[in-house]
Amino acid sequence: MTRPEFGDTVCIVDTPLTRARGFAGLHGVVYGFTTPSATGVAVIGNATEDAALNVHFESRNEAFWFAPELVQFVDHGAGSTVTVDGVDKKLVRRADGGWDEISTTPTKRPWWKFWTR
Repeated sequence: MTRPEFGDTVCIVDTPLTRARGFAGLHGVVYGFTTPSATGVAVIGNATEDAALNVHFESRNEAFWFAPELVQFVDHGAGSTVTVDGVDKKLVRRADGGWDEISTTPTKRPWWKFWTR
């Protein structure tokens, strides 16, 4: 079983807790990982491993921390992009979970090709 990581698409497992909180079956994207004992974040579920995944739900425009056992991997979110202001590169997610780094600096044509296409 694939452990969800940053950028992965996930589905919240259907349990009495997730059903009662309205999360069962929802799909979202993993935005982060933390150790609840060190950060004090509120976690949905029993974080027995002292770990939690931050899952963002586009439908709610919100993110919540979940115990890993409540988060099921769906896919790596191929085609997703990550950019950082001031950095002239972007990262694009591959289907295998890796990232391709692509320059966003406009390419300049050599001066001798100025009048040709």
